[in-house]
Amino acid sequence: MAETVEVLVPGGRATAGPPLGPALGPLGINVKAVVDEINLKTKEFNGMTVPVTVEVDDKKNFTISVGIPPTTALILKEVGSEKGSSSPNTQPVGNLPLEAIIRIARMKQESMLSYDLRNAVKEVIGTCRSVGVTVEGMKSKDAIAAIDAGQFDDQLNA
Repeated sequence: MAETVEVLVPGGRATAGPPLGPALGPLGINVKAVVDEINLKTKEFNGMTVPVTVEVDDKKNFTISVGIPPTTALILKEVGSEKGSSSPNTQPVGNLPLEAIIRIARMKQESMLSYDLRNAVKEVIGTCRSVGVTVEGMKSKDAIAAIDAGQFDDQLNA
């Protein structure tokens, strides 16, 4: 019977320690080989937390699937901050152009509940509010109002 292990690991820096090692150890596979392959597949997400799924079949062969990092991690990487603001409404940690928001929305769109890019962008802007990031110099609420008013239609329809 196949076993599946789902974990969040630091991109390019997974180790055999918790949470990966204790989850893989009982499956009887070479944990170092799994960790090496995970690090190879996640090196482009260095510094971000990345969801990884390891499937192990009956013959102890493993398959690794790498997901897209959480929206918060993508936003903080674009801003260049390690942490979100402790007071997101009053002390922003950074500002993102709408192009970066659109790029993140396209990466995450398959896992979002939004049916179109416009609403996916608004979801990402909502996450920006939670971590204290402004969009085009505006607070998240104002940026969403500007999108609803059609101010960024040329970028959203491109």
